Amino acid sequence: MYEYESEIEDKELKKVGLELMFMTPEKCSSTDGITAVELAKLVDLPIDIVKKKLQILKDAELVRVKGINPKYWKFNEYNFQRIDENDDVYRLLCNFDDVDFDRFFQY
Repeated sequence: MYEYESEIEDKELKKVGLELMFMTPEKCSSTDGITAVELAKLVDLPIDIVKKKLQILKDAELVRVKGINPKYWKFNEYNFQRIDENDDVYRLLCNFDDVDFDRFFQY
């Protein structure tokens, strides 16, 4: 299926995953999603790390990719709602203990 180190909480994966999970259309340059470059700027991580994390999320079927150059990434809400609750990536993304929701929402 996909490779993921569950022993160590992957803060970078969580950062990328949550950003995509709470992505609003206003943050995307395309209706197809966001590019890895745009996402890297949003989460303040190097592009190579963001691409690795996107691949983990894609392997877990939690993101969809559209296009070739550039690739547009979009969270797959349908698959997220159907993923096993014991899945390591699911549990990581659902652990909101240290999440600053003000980052994602404007009140």
